[in-house]
Amino acid sequence: MPDFLVLLEGAFIVKDVSSLDDAVSIAISEAGKRLNPVAAYVDVEVGMLACPFCEGELNSGLVVARTALVGVLLEMKVFKAETPEHAKRIARSVIGKALRDVPLEVKEVSPL
Repeated sequence: MPDFLVLLEGAFIVKDVSSLDDAVSIAISEAGKRLNPVAAYVDVEVGMLACPFCEGELNSGLVVARTALVGVLLEMKVFKAETPEHAKRIARSVIGKALRDVPLEVKEVSPL
């Protein structure tokens, strides 16, 4: 059975922030805190978007009225999955249990 690397994208809502940097720090900290006892092996990073004008990378976050929406990337290695679809289901199940109120979307599944 092959091993897979599954990349998921999640959206965190962070309230009462003054800047995007604060919101990103809080979102990553909150994700790590929720994942730590159950799934400490999940890597958490800030989501990045391509700028349509300069093609540079931007943080995937937005602050409006001291409330932020921050996109985070969650990367998990799934061992001995039967198919890529099976690896997706395993990753969504494990991460979804720890991050109950965070919407998740599978971005990429690649074999290890």
